[in-house]
Amino acid sequence: LLRSSQPLTGPNRRRCREDEKLLGTILDEGERGFIIDTRSAQAAKQARMSGGGGTEPKSSYPQWRRLHRALDRGRPLQESFIRLVEACAEQGMDRWLGRLESSRWLSHVKAALSTACLAAQCLDREGCKVLVHGAEGTDTTLLVTALAQLILDPSCRSLEGFQGLLEREWIQAGHPFQLRCARSASSHGRGKQEAPLFLLFLDCVWQLSRQFPFSLEFGEQLLLTLFDNAYASSYGTFLCNNEKERSVLCKVKESTHSLWAWLNQPEERQKYLNPLYSHNPLVIWPSVEPQSIQLWQGLFLRWIRPSQHLDEAWAEIRRLVEGN
Repeated sequence: LLRSSQPLTGPNRRRCREDEKLLGTILDEGERGFIIDTRSAQAAKQARMSGGGGTEPKSSYPQWRRLHRALDRGRPLQESFIRLVEACAEQGMDRWLGRLESSRWLSHVKAALSTACLAAQCLDREGCKVLVHGAEGTDTTLLVTALAQLILDPSCRSLEGFQGLLEREWIQAGHPFQLRCARSASSHGRGKQEAPLFLLFLDCVWQLSRQFPFSLEFGEQLLLTLFDNAYASSYGTFLCNNEKERSVLCKVKESTHSLWAWLNQPEERQKYLNPLYSHNPLVIWPSVEPQSIQLWQGLFLRWIRPSQHLDEAWAEIRRLVEGN
């Protein structure tokens, strides 16, 4: 499983021999690979015609088959989330259902899980190499590669493994947290660079945890904590836009504390564990049927609906499991 930004072929269809050779050496003779582009074919064509972007031409990458799976990012995703927040404050049943549907947030969740499943199927069932990219390779690309690893790799579903996945696929890979999470996720401001990509990822992880309640070592409380810290945190883990800014310009590790160090303290760690967890060595294939995708009530309705009874139920489950 590989990830990258888009090739810069441009309107003159420039070639990069080094890139062609690099992707060529990954595959054995006669072997094929898949390139999953998280833009539509039309969007990729527009990127090529308007400047330096584009896609891999078939003639230069003969062993690779390109698949386009359009995932929204940027303004469309931000506006979808704002409409969802507005819908969650609705009182009437008819208006609530209509506004939930028109927000299209659950459609974004379904599309992200579907694309991750496609990447996982190419790797697991076809036995093929997979390259994922969008435009810069730091938004929808990371969404797909991180989810695909959760689906395929049981080690990523442990608390420690999930932290490593976030560090590798989101933080070190250069997701621009400072730009994407500049204000409150539910702010009505529509900053040009703001987009809840990381929130969409956490929502997809919650969908996996709901469909496979025994397979993830961590529970919903960890996902809520990660969401909160991505937007406002006492720790430096999600600061800045890339590793260069964190290490060289801001020296984040020297001047702040790590969220992971805090979460992994024994007394804190216990709060985030799933009491029903049982190691599952198998691939977990989520259902992406519309009826299977549900609203993440624990996040989107947490300020509207009290969670006391649910918290008490989880505490009782934990007590029963520990008692046995």
